[in-house]
Amino acid sequence: MRSVCGVAALLLLSACATQPELGEMTQCTEPRPQVCTMEYAPACANLTAGGQKEYASPCNACADDAVAGYVTGPCPE
Repeated sequence: MRSVCGVAALLLLSACATQPELGEMTQCTEPRPQVCTMEYAPACANLTAGGQKEYASPCNACADDAVAGYVTGPCPE
């Protein structure tokens, strides 16, 4: 039987999974992360209502319900 902490860590890691190649959008999955580390690894998120927004990390992007997916790296200016 897994501990509660082990299950929570597994859920957090699955939401912030692998880094995609440049230009490849990663879809956010359910359940959304509840807590993210203070890592700075910019992610450019595509919002479900349209548009883009830059987040500090992919985990922070997917924690926002308004985000459909993200691309690693800052948003183009």
